[in-house]
Amino acid sequence: MKILVQKYGGTSLGSLEKIKAVGEKIRKKNEEGYKILVVLSAMGSATNDLISLAQGITEKPSPREMDMLLATGEQTSISLLTMALIDRGCRAISYTGYQLGIETTALHQNAKIKKIDQEKILAAFEDYEVIVVAGFQGINEQQDYTTLGRGGSDTSAVALACILQARCEIYTDVEGIFTGDPGKLPKARKIENIGYQEMMEMSSLGAGVIHPRAVELAGKYKIPLYVASTFSDQPGTMIEDKEEKMEEAVITGITSSLEDVQITIHQLDPTTDHLYNLFSRLGEENINVDMISQTVVKGDLMNVSFTLPKADRERGRKLIEQWEGVNPHTKMDIMDINEDIAKISVVGLGMRSHSGVAAKVFQTMAENRIPIKMVTTSEISISWVVDSRYEKEVIRRIGEAFSLEEDNGKMDR
Repeated sequence: MKILVQKYGGTSLGSLEKIKAVGEKIRKKNEEGYKILVVLSAMGSATNDLISLAQGITEKPSPREMDMLLATGEQTSISLLTMALIDRGCRAISYTGYQLGIETTALHQNAKIKKIDQEKILAAFEDYEVIVVAGFQGINEQQDYTTLGRGGSDTSAVALACILQARCEIYTDVEGIFTGDPGKLPKARKIENIGYQEMMEMSSLGAGVIHPRAVELAGKYKIPLYVASTFSDQPGTMIEDKEEKMEEAVITGITSSLEDVQITIHQLDPTTDHLYNLFSRLGEENINVDMISQTVVKGDLMNVSFTLPKADRERGRKLIEQWEGVNPHTKMDIMDINEDIAKISVVGLGMRSHSGVAAKVFQTMAENRIPIKMVTTSEISISWVVDSRYEKEVIRRIGEAFSLEEDNGKMDR
């Protein structure tokens, strides 16, 4: 039995015409001899519309009831697509995460998948050619609906592909993975092949085409991922294990994010215990701290800066104020919160064996008089923070410096 997993995002399902076009695309693939498991997001802006409805009722909706509400978005899209497939002569059936037995942890709105009933899927394929599944959702031990958080449909698709040991195709509104966001780097090149590690790094640093949780899962189980456009026949990007080449491109791509805030605590007592206590409290509240910078100032004091998601700004601020209030030995002079920042990152396996990338970044910033606020590195990436007004200029300048654009020659990947 040849099984293929396909996932279609909300932009691919934004109208009845688009749903019919997706149905035709699936029908043609089915005619090639594949049994197809299709994972869907909610139609267009349906999820945001449901969130708005909830916020019109209360400022603090119950997480359990939010999951009950949000799960309905995918149910609409799977029913409509299955109708379109049946109308085209396909033997198709739709299932919610609940019906398919996608078991998750108990945490509402950010659950993790624990188990999927493989036998139920295989049994369904005995009677049907196409199974259409609601992404983004599952059930916990209490038999309550849960949702998987941001990028949940990508994660659902990859998890199902892992269970079935099948290739996973992610269809969206772009033709693949590019060296930069084409909206910010107009001449960005499409990448034909990229490794799991590079893709996970790019996704986690702001490349929004596929969620890092999905890439991490695919890499763990060695599931090939293919990213392409729903609306084009142009070849996309393959994500899989990739051998490093002798002349590996130093930088594979550049990403940017405007979704972080920078918090700076001034003139803090310079003890490790204080930092441990602070970041432990943030971690316990599931607030993801990213970049951290510490500098010693006058006397025996220090300044500490770090970034966290804008969505967690207020929770983070209150926790820091509570942290200072309950510890009489912890005193800070002032706390600054800067929302007008852009986090820029360059990623590439070639950084393992090529020196001078950081120097080139700093040189480019210096030549264009763009101040850098924070810097952090990993084995294959460098990230830095600038004022948000510089975002597009930085992307353009770095794209030129590292030959990430089409007219600088083809990338041999």
